[in-house]
Amino acid sequence: MQRFAALLERLALSPQRLAKLRLLKEYFSDTPDPDRGWGLAAIAGALDLPTVKPALLRALAEERADPVLFALSYDYVGDLAETVALIWGESRPGPNDLGLASVVARLRATAKSEAPGVLAGYLDALDPSGRYALLKLSTGALRIGVSARLAKQALAEWGDIDIIEIEELWHGLEPPYESLFAWLEGRADKPAQAALAPFRPVMLANPVEAGDLDARAPAEYAAEWKWDGIRVQATAEGGVRRLYSRTGDDISHAFPDLIEAMAYEGCLDGELLVARREDEGEGVRIASFSDLQQRLNRKSVSAKLRASHPAFLRAYDLLAEGCENLRPLPWSARRARLTALVGRLDPTRFDVSEQITFTEWDEIARLRAAPPHPVIEGVMLKHRDSAYVPGRPKGPWWKWKKDPHTIDAVLMYAQRGHGKRSSFYSDYTFGVWARDGTLVPVGKAYFGFTDEELRQLDKYVRDNTTERYGPVRAVRADPGQGLVLEIAFEGLARSPRHKSGVAMRFPRIARLRWDKPAAEADRLETLEALLA
Repeated sequence: MQRFAALLERLALSPQRLAKLRLLKEYFSDTPDPDRGWGLAAIAGALDLPTVKPALLRALAEERADPVLFALSYDYVGDLAETVALIWGESRPGPNDLGLASVVARLRATAKSEAPGVLAGYLDALDPSGRYALLKLSTGALRIGVSARLAKQALAEWGDIDIIEIEELWHGLEPPYESLFAWLEGRADKPAQAALAPFRPVMLANPVEAGDLDARAPAEYAAEWKWDGIRVQATAEGGVRRLYSRTGDDISHAFPDLIEAMAYEGCLDGELLVARREDEGEGVRIASFSDLQQRLNRKSVSAKLRASHPAFLRAYDLLAEGCENLRPLPWSARRARLTALVGRLDPTRFDVSEQITFTEWDEIARLRAAPPHPVIEGVMLKHRDSAYVPGRPKGPWWKWKKDPHTIDAVLMYAQRGHGKRSSFYSDYTFGVWARDGTLVPVGKAYFGFTDEELRQLDKYVRDNTTERYGPVRAVRADPGQGLVLEIAFEGLARSPRHKSGVAMRFPRIARLRWDKPAAEADRLETLEALLA
C-alpha cells in the first residue's frame, strides 16, 4: 500500500505529462504482481469497491473528530479523502498485511454492514499518506491528472509496443492483468483477444490552421458537418453489443435504447446525439448538447428519460462489417458500405452524416462560418483515399470548427479545486446582467488561465467574499464593483434548468478584464440573440 501511496502523491504533484509517464513506468517495473495490476486498475478506473461511499467516510471522520472541526477542515482542504486522512489521528497497531492486493481483496469481500469497521481498522494502521491512498482507491475519485489512456500509454512505452495493441486488448482483460504484464515483460505470449465486440482505436482529425489547406486539392477531399455530440463506436458481434466513447470507455449501460436498435454485425463510428422524429415528413430533429448531457454518466436510464431524450447515432464511418476489417480500405469505399448498412437500420436511431458539396476552400469556409443547424460546430474534411488509421495522422482528416463566441461576464461564485488546486478557489461561476438589473449565472469555467492568473483570482475571491457556502464563496458582484471575465464558448442552448434559460458549451476564461467596469459586462439579451 505504501508504494501505491507514494505513486499517487508523486503523480498529484507532477503536472507534466512526461513526468507522470515516467512515474507510472517506474511503478510497473518496481512493483510485483498482483499489486501493480490493482494499482493500474485503480488509476484506469477499472476497480469498483461498492461498499465504500463518501457518506461512509464522512460518518467515520465525524466519529473521530468534532463534526464542526471536520466541516471547517473539509472547507479549507477541499478534498474529502485528504481531509479524513489528515484528521484521523495517530496510527495504531492494526493488520500486519497491508499489501495493495490483500486490501483490495478484503474490501471486495466485505459486506456493507462490516465496511465501517474494516475501513477504520485500515485507517488506524496507516500513516496519513497511506490513508489518503486507501480512501482514493476505495472511492475511485483519484483526481491525480492521469486518464485511463495515459495509463495505457505508460504501459505501451514500458513494454515497448504500440498503444493500439493495448487498446485493442483492454476490454478482454481483467484486473490484476497478470497475463498482460507477463506479455509486456517477454515472459509469455500476447493475450488472445477474448472480448466480442471489442473497441477499435479511433482515427482523429487535425484542426485546420493557417496555410494547412493551401497546397491541397479540394477535389481530393469530402466534407461533412461536424455535429456537437460525443464521438462513439457502436459495435455488434456474435450477439454482443457495446457502445464505446472515443477513449474506449464502455458506456452501453447509459444508452440501452440505442443498444437495442443495433441490428447488424459490425462496427460503426459516429456521433452520439439526442434526436426526435419530426412531426411531419421524414427525418429527425437533432437536440442540443445539453439534452444529450441528460443521458450521459448515468448508471441506469428511466423509461421516461428514454422517451423524452431518445439516443441517436449519426454515422461517419464503418470500421468492420461481419468478420471483415474495413479499416485498410479507402474512405470512399467504406462510405459506400456504410450507406448501404445504415439504410437497413431503424431511421429513428441511425442515419449517415450528410456530405457537403463544394469546389473551393473559400466556399467551404463560408459554409463553415454559417452552418444550417445550431448543433453543428464546424466541418470535417476527409481525403477520399484515406485508410482508417488510429491516432492523429496529419493530412488525411481535418476538422475546421467555427470560431468561438465570446462575451464579457461578471464573476459571481468561486469553489475550491481538487488535487494540486485544492488550496485555491479555481472553479468560477459567472453571470450577465438580466433585464431587471440583477446578475444571472450563465456558466462555469475552471481553465483558460495561467498559474499566475490563478493566484490573482484566488486572492481576489478571498478579498471580496460576501457569503460562504461550504467550499463555495459568493464574491461581490454589483454594477459598482466586480471582476469581468472574457468568456469564450463553443455553443449555446436553451436550458430550463438554468435561471438564465441558457447553457454554454465548453466555456473557458479567455482573459481577465481588470480594466472593465462590471456594469459594462454583457446582458442576457446578447446571449438570447445568439440563440435566435
